[in-house]
This record gives sequence, structure tokens and C-alpha cells, in this order.
Amino acid sequence: MNIYVGNLSYSVTEDELQNLFAEFGVVTSANLIMDRETGRSKGFGFVEMENKEEAETAIKAIDGKEVGGRSLKVNEARPRPERSSKPPRRGSW
Repeated sequence: MNIYVGNLSYSVTEDELQNLFAEFGVVTSANLIMDRETGRSKGFGFVEMENKEEAETAIKAIDGKEVGGRSLKVNEARPRPERSSKPPRRGSW
């Protein structure tokens, strides 16, 4: 199950994120989303867990938990919407 983790402190590392969820089961990956220009964390990431029941337990336990002075927002990740192949419309001139 893919899990969204938001409102992360910018100082949290992927290892810390993985360890936070590993308490509840097997974590297959933990990824922080980084800003392309600055290389700094955007304050959210995704954790992938093998077992759905363990993932649901982790979500319930960690959602709202304070980590690094911030209250985490944790839920099942939704699929990313597909991007249109058309370029964005510009206003008429």
C-alpha cells in the first residue's frame, strides 16, 4: 500500500521516515519529495508498505502524531491524476 505523509519537517530524512513506519511492518520504500531547484524537501513524501493491514494500522497510529515539531498528515495515497498531452491554454490576446 502506498501512503502519503504530509506536513513533514524539512529536516526529516528518508531513513527517519522509513523507521517511523517500520515499527508497524515491512517498509519497501520511503521517498521524500524534493524541490528540483533547491534540492530541499517539499515537506511531504510517500511510504510503501507490503501488508495492507500493517499499513492501515500505521496510518491510524501516525496520522496527527507530532514529529519534529509538526503534526503529520497521513493517509492512503491517491493515484496521481494524468496530465493532459495538450499544452495549457493561454488567454486570448
